[in-house]
Amino acid sequence: MTGSITLHGDGPIAFVTLANAGRLNAMTRAMWLELRAVFEGLARDASRRCIVVRGEGGAFCAGGDISEYPSFRFDEASLREFHENEVWAALAAMLACEVPLVAQIEGACMGAGLEIASCCDIRLAGASAKFGAPIAKLGFPMAPREAALVRGAIGDTLARDMLLAASAHDAQRLYDAGFLLRVLPDAEVAGEAIAHAQRIATLAPEAARLNKRTFSALRGAGGQDPLPPLVAVAYDYADSDEHREGIAAFLGKRTPVF
Repeated sequence: MTGSITLHGDGPIAFVTLANAGRLNAMTRAMWLELRAVFEGLARDASRRCIVVRGEGGAFCAGGDISEYPSFRFDEASLREFHENEVWAALAAMLACEVPLVAQIEGACMGAGLEIASCCDIRLAGASAKFGAPIAKLGFPMAPREAALVRGAIGDTLARDMLLAASAHDAQRLYDAGFLLRVLPDAEVAGEAIAHAQRIATLAPEAARLNKRTFSALRGAGGQDPLPPLVAVAYDYADSDEHREGIAAFLGKRTPVF
C-alpha cells in the first residue's frame, strides 16, 4: 500500500506532509487514518505553535486515490464508513486542532486536497496551483459534511461550479474568492509558508488557541447564536502569564517572550 502522512519538526513549528509517490499525493484510506492520528496527537502537544500542511514533490493533493474505490464505494455501508468515520474524522481532527494551521499549496489541490486545505487557517499557494473537485466525472457527489466545509471556505458560487460543472480554477481565482491569503511564484511558496509559521510561532500561543476556539464556534453555530457561551468564558485569561507578559513588554518597549 502506498501513501503516508509524515510529521516532521521537533520545535514549535510542525510539518505535516502528504505523500503518495506517482499519484500527486492522492489520499488513500490508510492516509486518512494517519492524518486523524497525527492531528489528534498535535492537538495534545502544548509545545506546538504552528503547523505547516504540505504535499511532497511539488503537489499538494490531487484528491482521493481512485485505485481503491472499487473495493468499497459500491456498498452503502462501506461508503458511509469511509466518508463519516475515516474522511470526516480526519478533517474534524484538523478542525478541532487549536494550533494555527498554514497550508503550503503547490500544484494540484483537488477534491480531498481542497477539503484538507479548507481546514487550514492560512492558505498560501503557488501561481501554477489548480483547485477543483471534479468528482461529477466519477459519478458521485461530495459527501454532505465535506461539501459544507468546502462551501464555507471557498464560497457558494465556486463550490457549485466545481461540483456541478467539474470546473478547475487557478490560484488567482481562489485568491479573489478569499480562499488564499497570497499567491506567490512557485519557487517562493515553501519559504513563505515557513516565514509565516515562524511569525505565528513568536506570538502568544494561548491567544491563538482562544481565537481558533472562537472561530470554531462561529463556524459550527448553524442557526443558533454562538456568542453567549463564548462571552461567558471569554475573559478567563485576564490573569494569565501570557497576557501580563504581552502588556508588560509593550509598555517596556521590548519584544515579548511567550
